[in-house]
Formats: sequence, C-alpha cells, structure tokens
Amino acid sequence: MGDLKQVEDTTDSSRGWARRFSAPPAFKYPQYRNYWFGMLAAVGGFQVNSFGQFWLVHTLDDSPIALGYVGLANAIPAIGLNLVGGVVADRFDKRRLIITAQLATASLIFLLGMLAATGVAEVWHVLVIAFVSGGVSAFNSPAQMSLYPHLVKRDALMSAVALNSTVWQGTRIVAPAVAGVLIWLLGTSSPFFLAALGGLAFALVLKRIDVQIEQESRDSRALGDLLEGIRFIKNNSVFGFLIGMTFFNSFFGMAYITMMPVFADDILEVGSSGQGILMSVGGIGALATTIYLGSRGVMRKRGLILIGGAVMTGLSIAAFALTSEWFGSMPLALVLLFIFGISTSSYMISIQSSLQMLVPNRLRGRVMGFYGMTWSIMPLGGMYAGVVAGLVGVPWAIAIGGLLVSGFAIGPALLNRNVRGIGILLSEQTPATSPGSAGD
Repeated sequence: MGDLKQVEDTTDSSRGWARRFSAPPAFKYPQYRNYWFGMLAAVGGFQVNSFGQFWLVHTLDDSPIALGYVGLANAIPAIGLNLVGGVVADRFDKRRLIITAQLATASLIFLLGMLAATGVAEVWHVLVIAFVSGGVSAFNSPAQMSLYPHLVKRDALMSAVALNSTVWQGTRIVAPAVAGVLIWLLGTSSPFFLAALGGLAFALVLKRIDVQIEQESRDSRALGDLLEGIRFIKNNSVFGFLIGMTFFNSFFGMAYITMMPVFADDILEVGSSGQGILMSVGGIGALATTIYLGSRGVMRKRGLILIGGAVMTGLSIAAFALTSEWFGSMPLALVLLFIFGISTSSYMISIQSSLQMLVPNRLRGRVMGFYGMTWSIMPLGGMYAGVVAGLVGVPWAIAIGGLLVSGFAIGPALLNRNVRGIGILLSEQTPATSPGSAGD
C-alpha cells in the first residue's frame, strides 16, 4: 500500500512538472502560433527601424531636438487616428486590414532605406516617413488587437496577451544590438531593409491564417460608430479606469526613458554603456514576468495584481529617480529598475487581458483603439518630463510622474468597486460577450 502511495505521489509530482514546462496555453492553437511568429518578425523589424531612424537622423543633424521631432512625427498621427482606426477595424476584415498596413509600412521603410543607401536622405525625409508610418500604425494596431483574441479560446486569452508582450519586451532587448551590428558591418541603410522584410513576412503569414469573424451589418455612419465606442467606455467605468491606468503609466511612468541619458551620464556617471545596462535590466524583468504569465492560463487575484502592480510601478521608478540623485548607486538603480520591469509588466498584462475578455466583439476595435492611443502618447510624456525637469530637476520630474501613477491606483482605481473586484466581474462574463472560440 505504501509503495502504491509512493507511485501516486511520484506520478502527481511528474504531472506537476509537466504542467510547468508544457507549452503556453495559447501556443496550443496553430493559428495563434503562426500569428505570433509573424508578429515577432514585424515587431523585431519595427524595433530595428526605430533604431535606424534615430541613428540616421543623428548622423544628419547632431541636434537633440531633431531626435525628439522623429518621435513626435510618429506619435501625432497615431494619437489623432487611433479611434478612427478602431472604427475601421470593427467595420472591415481585420486580417486584410493588417496585411494592407504591413505592406504599406514595409514599402515606406524600404523607401527610407533606398534614400539612405543612395546618400540623398535628409532629416525631413525621415520625419515625413515617420509621420505617414504613424498614421498607418493607427489602423494596424486596433486591427491586430481585435484579431488575435479570435485565434484562441477564452481560457488561453491571458496567455496570448502575455506572449504578445514577450515579443515587444524581447525585441526591445535584442533588436538594438542587431541594428547596431548591421550599421557597423553594412552601413546606415541596412536596418531599414531588414525591417521591411519583417513587415513583409508578417503579411505573408497572415495570408495563410484562416479566421472567420462575423461582421455585423452597419447602417450607421462612421462618426456614429466612433461616438458609440466613446459612450460605451464612458458608461462602463471599469473600462475608463483600466484605460486611465494605462494612460498614467504611458505618459508619466515611462517618461524616464527620455531622461535616461541624464541619469546615465550626469547623475550615475556610467556613460552610454551604463545606459544600455540600465535600459536592459528593466526589460529583462518585464520579459521574465511576461514569459511566466504566458505559461499560465489564469491569473488569480487579478484586482490585487492590477492595483498593487500599479502602485509598485510608480514607487519603484520614483525611488530609482531619487536614490540615483541622493546616493549615486548603480547597483541600487539596477535593482529598482528590475522591480519596475516586473511590476509594470504584471499589471499592464492584467489590464489588457481584462479589457479583451470584457469587451463585446462588436466594439473590440474601437475600445482597443482607444487603449492603443494611450501608448501613442508616450513621446508626449517625455516632453512633459523635460518641461518639469527645467523647473525642479530631472530626478524630481520623474519621481513626480511615478507618484502620480501610484496615486491614480491608490485613489480613483482602488475606490472603484469593479476594478477592485475585476476577477469576480470576469468570472461572471457570459459567453456572448467573450472572445470567439478558436478551433484546435
């Protein structure tokens, strides 16, 4: 009897380890796997292109303001058109919309590569292409966020959100190094050609994906659809608060990225190589968290993770800013940025997966377009930090932004019953409002 119990215990233990090391739930769906690898190529290309754009502008004009104009040129149309992009995503075939956007973006990047390769590129060329690409992105992003929930079943949706985040976190660490080596070996134009291939690869993958999404017939005008999406968010406070938390994180919490050269060179005195390490360690913490969450199908105590993660995000970046000024300790800065990466990844994945599970299919493009707009304002957050830094100094400018992130979580979000109990709200969702099922 004792031997039988020992065998049962061993079997249970083996099953436990098998669950830990099995494929992430979302990867069990072939359609999503194909989508994920295509997205990896496109996002990797996006990161390489961003590096190449900034490097090209720096070689053409060594003024820092020129670099700021590139980010602004990309952000303005993305902010202005994201809601329109959401309406279009709800009205038309999402897959074809993404394919068109990827091909258009790849063409623009290839054009920039040709201008750089022939030696005729000027700063205004980069700004115009960045502006048009930002406009295309405003239609691509809502369509992407509306498509992939239809490639998995509801219980794998959090895994899909986390796996999508691993693409962004991982390429943010690797792509700059790849772009730098390409420029060193093959010249300034080389990153653009690689980036264009990434977008083309994603378009080809999407052509092979077969997903049936029922499109509702619409008699209303586009403006009416847009207003319907805004009213939905306004009348459902949980959506407003979740998107508001994303806004605070993007505008205030991520402003430190723009000011990082000041921390690395003037405050911590570790130079450009130290800046690379500082930027990477936060990405490593975020990547580790997204990989962990991507392997799980369910996130327990979601409300606690949401609010607690936002509080820790704000406090950790504020602590990084102030302790760097007070103590000048590089090891302490690395620890705090690692904590920041873990906490911001935890609560942002929780926010996006909650939105995806709560939003009705017919409104998914518009709501996720509104959500995507909050990320497009990140360059404006850097400008805010620069203005405040002129008054109180860089460390306090970043610390104030971090405290605002924590304050929104402790105050309005914590006081909202639906945000606190979002796990219960999700468990009460009916199949009619959940994402469409995906075949195995």
